[in-house]
Amino acid sequence: MASMILPRRLSALQTRASLVRSMATTSATPGSSSAGASSSSAAPSTLTGESEPLTHFKITLRRSAIGLPDRYKATLESLGIWRRMQTVFMPHSPEAAGKILRVKELVEVQNVPASLVRTKAEQRQDRKAPRGYAVVDRMLS
Repeated sequence: MASMILPRRLSALQTRASLVRSMATTSATPGSSSAGASSSSAAPSTLTGESEPLTHFKITLRRSAIGLPDRYKATLESLGIWRRMQTVFMPHSPEAAGKILRVKELVEVQNVPASLVRTKAEQRQDRKAPRGYAVVDRMLS
């Protein structure tokens, strides 16, 4: 019985390790092709204009976890995601990759360099409207 479990665990660990390696080398941006080695060498330069190492996952919850088992909800909570369309940044690690694999149908993942990592306060500030007002057109009466 133990000999049957070992290959399954080994293949799961190999899959997780290959995910971490592939996410570290390529970018999962929308519209990018997964055409092989040529796109993986160009991926870091397309994000920032220069080649920076991709060190973080940008995780956005796209689908709701309503109606799913508690296991999925707990995984999302451990990632720090509480509501739909929320984005969090996590450093590359095997633990983060394993959590992402558990909820891969619900989230969108991108690799980003450390310079593009945003805190919660910075994300909130980006969403706010600019202060003040602007005169669009003068009414002549």
